[in-house]
Amino acid sequence: MVVIVDTISNPLRPRHPEKVNRPDSASPPKPDWIRVRAPNTRGYADTRNIVRANGLHTVCEEAGCPNIGECWDKKHATFMIMGDTCTRACAFCNVKTGLPNALDASEPQHVAEATAKLGLAHVVITSVDRDDLADGGAEHFAETIRAIRAACPSTTIEILTPDFLRKEGALDVVVAAKPDVFNHNLETVPSRYLTVRPGARYFHSIRLLQRVKELDPTIFTKSGIMVGLGEERHEVLQVMDDLRSADVDFLTIGQYLQPTRKHHAVMRFVPPDEFASYDKVAYTKGFLMVSASPLTRSSHHAGEDFSRLKAARAAMAR
Repeated sequence: MVVIVDTISNPLRPRHPEKVNRPDSASPPKPDWIRVRAPNTRGYADTRNIVRANGLHTVCEEAGCPNIGECWDKKHATFMIMGDTCTRACAFCNVKTGLPNALDASEPQHVAEATAKLGLAHVVITSVDRDDLADGGAEHFAETIRAIRAACPSTTIEILTPDFLRKEGALDVVVAAKPDVFNHNLETVPSRYLTVRPGARYFHSIRLLQRVKELDPTIFTKSGIMVGLGEERHEVLQVMDDLRSADVDFLTIGQYLQPTRKHHAVMRFVPPDEFASYDKVAYTKGFLMVSASPLTRSSHHAGEDFSRLKAARAAMAR
């Protein structure tokens, strides 16, 4: 049976009533194509128990990802390091905002242990924004990568990082740890940044991704946006061009879903045929990989996508 999970009233979603980004606003009714299975399988329970036993946070839970049932059933979890409190208050995000606690020095090892217990061939590590730290948490990312390499040498590592805005040298530290995939999401088009992502700077994020390739061309780069936030089609196409100018390999495009009525409303539910159109256009612009669908999320099917990325690069090299 397929159960529609309400992204506003879902009881599994962490509630953070103290985070208010805009006046109460309601999204239009969800269309039929926004459907996910309720998370009630044995695999889901096993993954949850491993996460809890290691005292870890996941973006799957904290951001209320609609794919959590599918991914956790396969024991695929995206670990969120550096705590569960973000120093920014983006209007789309359900992670709580405030003054974070000090970093947990044992966290990198706990992440590595959980990766081993879950038997992950490909692991995704993300984090909250830590503007309170001198390096934005760059060294903590690097330590986590190194801990996973030591515990699980064959596991490939994908990271989804903050923008390290005004953190000189931070990016160099993370790239030097050699993740296999470096992901940093633009989230939306430039014209929506003031209301959707006010603490970030669009062209800084583009430059961050470009700089990764300059530092280590072997690392795959990846970025994603949400649609349904009031953007125009031509703006999405311009984002594609900007990302290709930074030599980004992989683009994801997914439907924005309003976490609570305190967050930015969905301005429009983009139909599947428009996602298919974005997919085709993006490939013509030179991306090695594109994932565009209503339920596409940055780390959804990340392991399978990494295999396809490698194959696409190898085919280009022939």
